[in-house]
Amino acid sequence: MARTTETSIFRYHGHHRLFSFNPTSSVSLSFSRPLFSLSLSLSSVSSSSAALCCRSPRVSTAPVEYESQEGEFDFEGEIARLQSLRSAIGNAKSVEEKLAVVDGDSRVKRFFCSGKSGVSRVLGSVSCDSYELFLVKCLVAAGQEHVLSSGLGLLEGEFESERSALRSVFYGLVEMIEKWEVSGAEGLGKKNGVADEEIGALKKLLKTLREIEQFYDCIGGIIGVCLNWVKFILWEALQTGLVWSILTQAREFLYFKIYGKQCITPVAIMTSAAKNNHEHITSLCERHQWFGRGQSSFQLFEQPLVPAVSAEDGEWLVTKPFTPVCKPGGHGVIWKLAYDKGIFQWFYDHGRKGATVRQVSNVVAATDLTLLALAGIGLRHGKKMGFASCKRNLGATEGINVLIEKNLDGKWEYGLSCIEYTEFDKFGITDGLLSSNSLQAGFPANTNILYVDLPSAELVGSSNDEKSLPGMVLNIKKPIVYEDYFGFQHSVSGGRLECTMQNIADNFFNTYASRCYKGVEADVLDTFIVYNERRRVTSSAKKKRKHANKSLHQTPDGSLLDIMRNAYDLLSQCDIKMPEQCSGVLLHHNLQIEGNDRYADSGPPFLVLLHPALGPLWEVSRQKFYGGSISMGSELQVEVAEFLWRNVQLDGSMIVIAENVMGSTRIDENGEPMLQYGHRCGRCKLQNVKVQNKGINWNSGDNIYWKHDVQRFEALKIILHGNAEFEATDVLLQRNHVFEVPNGYKMKISSKNPGLAVDLNPIEEKMIDSGSWFWNYKISGTHIHLELVEF
Repeated sequence: MARTTETSIFRYHGHHRLFSFNPTSSVSLSFSRPLFSLSLSLSSVSSSSAALCCRSPRVSTAPVEYESQEGEFDFEGEIARLQSLRSAIGNAKSVEEKLAVVDGDSRVKRFFCSGKSGVSRVLGSVSCDSYELFLVKCLVAAGQEHVLSSGLGLLEGEFESERSALRSVFYGLVEMIEKWEVSGAEGLGKKNGVADEEIGALKKLLKTLREIEQFYDCIGGIIGVCLNWVKFILWEALQTGLVWSILTQAREFLYFKIYGKQCITPVAIMTSAAKNNHEHITSLCERHQWFGRGQSSFQLFEQPLVPAVSAEDGEWLVTKPFTPVCKPGGHGVIWKLAYDKGIFQWFYDHGRKGATVRQVSNVVAATDLTLLALAGIGLRHGKKMGFASCKRNLGATEGINVLIEKNLDGKWEYGLSCIEYTEFDKFGITDGLLSSNSLQAGFPANTNILYVDLPSAELVGSSNDEKSLPGMVLNIKKPIVYEDYFGFQHSVSGGRLECTMQNIADNFFNTYASRCYKGVEADVLDTFIVYNERRRVTSSAKKKRKHANKSLHQTPDGSLLDIMRNAYDLLSQCDIKMPEQCSGVLLHHNLQIEGNDRYADSGPPFLVLLHPALGPLWEVSRQKFYGGSISMGSELQVEVAEFLWRNVQLDGSMIVIAENVMGSTRIDENGEPMLQYGHRCGRCKLQNVKVQNKGINWNSGDNIYWKHDVQRFEALKIILHGNAEFEATDVLLQRNHVFEVPNGYKMKISSKNPGLAVDLNPIEEKMIDSGSWFWNYKISGTHIHLELVEF
């Protein structure tokens, strides 16, 4: 760390570009001078600066002795108090010593020695041990005593603001009602005069405090968390679950087809308790029998929840006594949590050196080359971290990737990192509708798609200091909505201490003896970026579109549109004629607002949903599709990997579904169902086929396109059970047809005058496992060539 007393700042060099890309290569990057230069410091902002910018005396709950004479909150005093307390607790060698330290804090003394017995009475009723008592007193020392006192009438005098005084009136009224309701039944449901509900709530609070203290031990536990809140408040004042499994399996199927060996990728998923997320993900995996991959190939690890804090006064938000409003701590906790839960060692045990990291809400991250290129470059070139990036949408709630320059004790450090959108104001980054040639438009988007070298990431996660929780921010850009125990709905300005996983990159900078005035070569950096079209990198489905809302931003509807864009791009390269009008206003990659409006009102121009195992690389998919056309308003769904399309003309709906898309399931030695790639797959060949039917009822108000829940007038359906095969050659298939092929059989459709000839015959015994034909994958240089093998 730099030994300096200067304030940490970013300096803006307006005449320098961030970096430039070589358009002929997806790998080669050259960097010019960075747009930002960073001078690091650990010291706090001066009190004069704080006084200039901070007008409200209720930014925190610090007692009178920590306030300046001008009535402004003394941030330096509060930070110094908490830092001193954190240091003393950290030096204590036992719980008793820690308890003695926190007992010496002035705030704790006043609260517990003020003659009020309510909290002590409740604590006594659950027989708190020394460690739990220490946690409770840390809560008070951190300025969050209202979490304990709400509803108990314990706040008086200097601990009471106008807001808490009004709150106490309501709480007192509730207590009176409760006492009245239990009159005549003295002691009913109580222990030592304490209600069972209060005891239960306190036990839950103690569990939450224990988790916070243990997980955030690297920054000082409860005291450290609150210390960071105070810092962030000051800085602010200064200015569906199946997708990831299918995509992973598609890459494994590609590996099998090329090398003839089965490879199961270990998957670790960080969940949270919010909205029962952990239980939902666990139930999903169990219901789908761990997707034929075995439970042992998964690790689900749950992140702790952290209390939400009011932006007005720094208090924890509380729904009822002993029950703070808690939220997830942000995806940046993944590194420390992965170390704490043994995830890194688990990956090593599976022979892994690197990992790709992504959010499951991004439904296009695995499109074509994006993830494979990211991991391949990282592994081959020994990089510590990589970003998958793309053009940024101006005004979007997403961060930016930047090349950062630091000067530490005369040495210069360079590396790629991220600035979150919540931090733009702090660093003087403007946002909004700027011109396309502005510097702002040159920033690539941070998409939260990362490659990490596992030993490098583990070193950070195990550091036992602030480095293990990178990119800590207090995000108060969005209101916190919660309901108190009177049933009243609240929406307040607030947030919680969050970490950003991508800022682990700040630990992987390269050091130079002198400043790099002529730029930095990308090859020598430990961090890197791969760049692709936005619709092939990021399209998040985080929220459901509200009724009559035209905005598709971060909705499943908007993500579906990106999937249709990609389908158009892919199939157009296969000499398949797509609706010409769709290549302009509606499906052009620079989608305009009016295109969104039209989609919201009338639905997409067509639906094309292709299983990722058809590729997942487009180079592979293009060899399975060739020629023909797809008309406006048509629907194509292909859920089979061994598939051939040659000169097919589709006008209507065609749905091909196989039970065994990539292989069949067998029971392994542990009694778990395991998918065996390439074994008894379903297969479908279509050559010189015309499909004509009325297809989707696009006028139906019940259609939910992103769920693929649509009403149809007519459709062609091909259903393949087990290793069933279907072939159609030189035929016209009109109106409704359902061809359902049983396991072990091959169905052939051909022309007959009049009508169709349908032949259904058993598959020969020698072809039961491999099928009567298959695609043989071969690597030729840097390309993959497919050969159709028939028996």
